[in-house]
Amino acid sequence: MKILIVGSGAREYSIGYGIKKQDKNDEIFYMPGNGATDEFATNLEKMSYEDLAKWAKENSIELTIVGPEDPLVDGIVDVFKKENLTIFGPSKDAARLEGSKVYMKNFLQKYNIPTARYIETSSLEDAYKFIDGMDKLPIVVKADGLCAGKGVIIAQSKDEAKKTAGEMLSGKAFGDAGKKIIVEEFLDGYELSMFAICDGDDFILLPAAQDHKRLKDNDEGPNTGGMGAYAPTPLANDELYEKVKERIIKPTLDGMKKEGAAFEGVLFIGLMIVENEPYVLEYNVRFGDPECEVLMPLMKSSIKDMFYKAATNKLNEIKVEFSEKYAVGVVMASKNYPYSSSEPAEIILDEVVHDEIAKNTHISFAGVTRMDDGKLYATGGRVLICIGLGDSIKEARDLAYLRCGQVHFAGKQLRTDIAYQALGK
Repeated sequence: MKILIVGSGAREYSIGYGIKKQDKNDEIFYMPGNGATDEFATNLEKMSYEDLAKWAKENSIELTIVGPEDPLVDGIVDVFKKENLTIFGPSKDAARLEGSKVYMKNFLQKYNIPTARYIETSSLEDAYKFIDGMDKLPIVVKADGLCAGKGVIIAQSKDEAKKTAGEMLSGKAFGDAGKKIIVEEFLDGYELSMFAICDGDDFILLPAAQDHKRLKDNDEGPNTGGMGAYAPTPLANDELYEKVKERIIKPTLDGMKKEGAAFEGVLFIGLMIVENEPYVLEYNVRFGDPECEVLMPLMKSSIKDMFYKAATNKLNEIKVEFSEKYAVGVVMASKNYPYSSSEPAEIILDEVVHDEIAKNTHISFAGVTRMDDGKLYATGGRVLICIGLGDSIKEARDLAYLRCGQVHFAGKQLRTDIAYQALGK
């Protein structure tokens, strides 16, 4: 099959890597890809969605998979469908579930999907009034639009919440993305990420994963795009999966059809679990990164088939199977992440000589480029993620860290406690 993947991060790398590992005959293209995707695929120059659709048609692309949120919110799926191309992802209207936090919260309320008590407003006076009336701390303040995962502030006092609301509404904090805000109660529990592959009518729920947002060990330091993840998590039991299916996913798919925007693609449900009851913190309309990197290796059945059947409204024709193993991914970031850009640094990879490491680990690359000397360089942000597979979470974690020890570049930083929630340390 000829497959086009839109994006350049480790999430997109993992999808292509997983497909290619299952079937070496598949021909994979990336737009734009990164400095390592060209090892098993062809990278394309950046181009407009219209030009990309034209290229896909001329080159007989059979399936396009969109990784990041921006193209989805901008309407790439609509452009491709107009040309009768098969593409996996939600329409522009359906992508509002991520593109607008206000739309998302109002949707949850309209269809009685469990979420935190909130107000959505562009009025500082109304925000202040709601904050003053709240009886619990902390308080969550969210910018409405896309902020690359950084538009959510957890304020520890009412004064901090008011200050944050003011900075967002003035445009100082997040520009136009913060001109409308959500203020909501803080739910005290533990977070989980669940992902449903949807075709508008049916869905397949993947194993629950857990992300690690903070930069440093013990969940200290600033929020990041994610410093590691593991799946499946023992914090999700069968009862919880059923609650998520019945109370959240089914009413969401039914509601989106009523809204005239049937949801196709990945529904990423950011959950807070309070006394084994699931509440929706947020929806995203694509895979999480780094959760995607630990879910793809757990798939025993065909990855490309799952995406293709979802994109053609035929999920009911397939059975998706997962490995009995666990996966742990550890992100290695550049020196100045997440504060500022970093100088390019050469990446040196030790030769893998141990069979167990060679067989049960791999690297998914993100912020890398290949220079004229043919060498791979870290170019800032989250550079790569080392993934380990094992019969237990501990075994998977230990293997992931062994692989991390074989990767070297100046200024590398990583957490040493990924999966501590499951392992207790």
